[in-house]
Amino acid sequence: MDIVRANKNEPVDAICWRHYGRTAGVTEAVLEANHGLADMGTFLPAGYPVALPEIEEQAEQAGTVNLWD
Repeated sequence: MDIVRANKNEPVDAICWRHYGRTAGVTEAVLEANHGLADMGTFLPAGYPVALPEIEEQAEQAGTVNLWD
């Protein structure tokens, strides 16, 4: 588990994007791994430590069809 520090007024989903490169499914895992983090509000103070759990790589979605294809 990695620990990163939030930048000034950085939301949790931005930390997830910065570390994992995505937010879908990982923001929830980060909030579960950091009890009380959601109580801090939308924007975290500078330097606030956030534990980032190990997340499995997202499987590529097969069979997705777009209407314009």
